[in-house]
Amino acid sequence: MTVMADKVHLGQDQSRRRGILKWAGASALVFLAGCSTVVPRGAEAPPVATPTPPPVTAGLPQDQTHHRIALLVPLSGKNAGIGESLANATTMALLDTKADNIRMTSYDTAKGVTVAAQNAIRDGNKLIIGPLLSDNVVETANVARSAGVPILSFSNDSGVAGNNIYILGHIPAQSISRVVDYARAKGMKRFAALVPNGVYGQRASSTMLRHVKDVGGTMVAIQTFNRDSQSIEGATKKLAQNGEFDAVLLADNGDMAIKAAPYIRKNASATAKILGTDLWNTSSNLAGAPAMHGAWFASVSDSLYKQYADRYRARYGKAPFRLSSLGYDSVLLTVKVARNWKVGSPFPINQLTDKGGFIGLDGVFRFKADGVSERALEVQEIRNGSFAVIDPAPKGF
Repeated sequence: MTVMADKVHLGQDQSRRRGILKWAGASALVFLAGCSTVVPRGAEAPPVATPTPPPVTAGLPQDQTHHRIALLVPLSGKNAGIGESLANATTMALLDTKADNIRMTSYDTAKGVTVAAQNAIRDGNKLIIGPLLSDNVVETANVARSAGVPILSFSNDSGVAGNNIYILGHIPAQSISRVVDYARAKGMKRFAALVPNGVYGQRASSTMLRHVKDVGGTMVAIQTFNRDSQSIEGATKKLAQNGEFDAVLLADNGDMAIKAAPYIRKNASATAKILGTDLWNTSSNLAGAPAMHGAWFASVSDSLYKQYADRYRARYGKAPFRLSSLGYDSVLLTVKVARNWKVGSPFPINQLTDKGGFIGLDGVFRFKADGVSERALEVQEIRNGSFAVIDPAPKGF
């Protein structure tokens, strides 16, 4: 996976929230891109704990009253913290929705993805939620595909989607296209980009070139860098050699953006609007960085996530990882589909491509025919110590 670290009128908004609460259960406040760990803005990074995985019994007897679902996440090793957070999020969602017809079993991918997938299939699970990394998705699919079991993965690598694999992760290309659309609508026509070397940078470059052309803009220059100060400085000097530009995409995480922005101002352009991706949504340092003042980026909305994060902290005594919202939403989606799903029968994957989409903690989303999730994104501006929504996410598709 290549994650580096993926308004409505008041009356309509209130009506939607009431509908979500009713759907999830009135007793709970529930709302319907190499991998680095990410946390919500303003929260301390949870310590990397090694939780005790729940017991898994091989060859479980056939259950005539529950839908069996497997959760494949790392519950030991270096990614145990994020795996635990995802597992906790699914537990919260099951409790919040009162989904007593679903039995979810966790399998530790850190001890072997193939073994975890084999155990999940042997135990009779009809749906696999997870795994986290794109390489693990491929390994899991090699086991699950012959059994006809679909996968809802947390990866944001669109390259592994399709053929019964659905990707829940936030796709970086979508956030790039969204912020370029907004910049173009504000009169900006000439664009540049500063991207890191590697797969993520290659995909960001391709998206930028294609989408700028689609919206009638001009791509002035793209420069790559190696994520060190000397390389960044050299890349920014080259940016200005092809002429002036109105906006420049800085396609990296928040920490690297803070490091690169002063070089852009010094060597490339003192006035061009700096644009970013959804990776910035997880950075707690951006708001206080003077060089980032006025920058724009597109991401999923945080409005519902913040309420979930407060409830998570109250329950587990620490902040959730930002990616854990995907765990929560995977359960909301499954519970909705389970209404018309006969126990013991194959998971009705055709219902996943509902054109109207679904609503979760990260806003409205839907799966396209290729298995990639499409999300409604908002545009935020970095201001002095805060983030402001300057173009709300669409309320639907």
